[in-house]
Amino acid sequence: IKVTTAGRTDAGVHATGQVVSFVADRAFPIERLTLALNASLPDDLTVREAANVAERFSARFSALERTYVYLVWNHAVPSALLARYAYHVYGALDLDRMAEAAHGLIGEHDFRSFCGMLPESGPTIRTVRAITMRRSGDLVVLLLRADGFLHRMVRNIVGTVLEIGNGRRDVASIGPTLAARSRTEAGHTAPAHGLYLAGVTYPDYDSFKAPPPAYDAM
Repeated sequence: IKVTTAGRTDAGVHATGQVVSFVADRAFPIERLTLALNASLPDDLTVREAANVAERFSARFSALERTYVYLVWNHAVPSALLARYAYHVYGALDLDRMAEAAHGLIGEHDFRSFCGMLPESGPTIRTVRAITMRRSGDLVVLLLRADGFLHRMVRNIVGTVLEIGNGRRDVASIGPTLAARSRTEAGHTAPAHGLYLAGVTYPDYDSFKAPPPAYDAM
């Protein structure tokens, strides 16, 4: 059974397109499963839909791509309503500089410089397929899509690109940062509360759903 959920994790990261798969001990009408699960879940976690899937399906290992969205509230004054859902950056941000730098991260690279905790096994090479950003009023929405992400990779990329956007780091520094393969060469780690797992792509399904504050900017 595949279940698509939305909610908030203990680490402060949000999800609007998380997918979970499990094997049930007994039969249950799939058309009633969403309603039944939501009746038992806490208020900060909801099931969007449920479906029967092939026995070998894995929510984690069958995925082809993952898409994350990161929200930045770019205003001199913090937003009380978005305090838990967007990173407050009060200084001006140059999105053209940010986009130029992000372009240097597209493709297959060793992202060791942007990895928080190295994997116990396996390479640190990933293929980033898209990094886009746009502004909707005072909200800046960044979208990152890749075949997979390392530990804190999205938040480290966002922190680095924001430092480029506010002029603290050169646009041209992104190449040497990648090549250094050292976490100390990249920028700060953007906080967890601005991050959303927005979608997971499978051969016949995409769970993408934009975070509510970002609807107008997607």
